[in-house]
Amino acid sequence: MFERKKIEHLFRRHYAGMKHLAMTLVGDDDDAEDIVQDVFARLMELDVMPAADKSEAYLMSAVRNGCYNLMRRAGVKEQVRNLWPVDAIDGGTLSEWQDECLEAIQMFVDSRLTEPHRTIFRMRFDDDMTLKEIAAKLDMNINTVYKYLVQSIQRVRNEVGPRKS
Repeated sequence: MFERKKIEHLFRRHYAGMKHLAMTLVGDDDDAEDIVQDVFARLMELDVMPAADKSEAYLMSAVRNGCYNLMRRAGVKEQVRNLWPVDAIDGGTLSEWQDECLEAIQMFVDSRLTEPHRTIFRMRFDDDMTLKEIAAKLDMNINTVYKYLVQSIQRVRNEVGPRKS
């Protein structure tokens, strides 16, 4: 109970500054709110209390790191999304293209991708796992997982992707 009161005090004292910093870095009010709340949730969950004279620096660093983590995750998602942009499809709709190519993609992945490319590709697109989840499950570095995924997507795109007229 005593720690909870300390956290409530820290919340009242530093919330506005923390939210302002998060909003400045991520530019989205909901994301900024989530980041600040996550900082306080981690304090309670881990039962960690920063030293009184360093609490502001600790909290602001935690917010900054939370923002950077969010931006890094968004950057990785955007990089993967940009590997195969929807507007690269010539004519027709996305659903028509999916119907025509899905089987060809599945056959290519099964027959032509080698391990660990095939497993990473399947985990990402069949199981909808994040790169971080895949890396943890396969005990690999996230950058290695990203590299294999990029290579796999490029091979699929080159083999069965939309052809430019």
